Amino acid sequence: MIRVLLADDEALVRAGIRAVLGTDAGIEVVAEAADGREAVDLTVAHRPDVVLLDVRMPVLDGLDAADEIHRLVPGTGVVVLTTFGEDAYIARALGGGAGGFLLKAGDPRELLAGVRAVAEGAAYLSPRVARRVIAELGGGRLTRATAARARTAALTPRERDVLALVGEGLSNAEIGRRLHLVEGTVKAYMTSLMDRLDVRNRVQAAVLAHEAGLVVD
Repeated sequence: MIRVLLADDEALVRAGIRAVLGTDAGIEVVAEAADGREAVDLTVAHRPDVVLLDVRMPVLDGLDAADEIHRLVPGTGVVVLTTFGEDAYIARALGGGAGGFLLKAGDPRELLAGVRAVAEGAAYLSPRVARRVIAELGGGRLTRATAARARTAALTPRERDVLALVGEGLSNAEIGRRLHLVEGTVKAYMTSLMDRLDVRNRVQAAVLAHEAGLVVD
């Protein structure tokens, strides 16, 4: 059972998201928070597998809450809920503790997929979010793409395969099944990739995979 904490300052939005999560028998909402500070405190108390955080919340916004949760409860995955008008917030969060980015107005199936992916230790970017993040991060898409291709040029074919599947949001176990590798080998590849590519987390690795053209939208 995947235990989820839901944080949004609008009760109606929380109810809608809770209803979507309730369609999956493998997901349980264990707590709800109306602001970022409460989200951090409840995460420490309940130790959920995943926290869903709205970006704009009182007391402490979702991105600061994500940073604190990552520091205090590193075993809990964080998914940030955003809207198209908040691209800059997504770019800022890439350097923090969030492992997933979803649109509130997106397909409900993406919400379920994102929660499951982050619970399994993978990164998850809504396809539309991924495209906007890439555009936001670097002014010119061509410049970003060229830089990303240069950073990944020295990777072996197998390393490129692993990075591409990270970009698709797959967990280590799923990558292992896809490439016929044991999970420990995938973990070793990930450690090496993150060091060689100078990325801090799987989200940054996933964005780099998109920028380098390794992921087919």
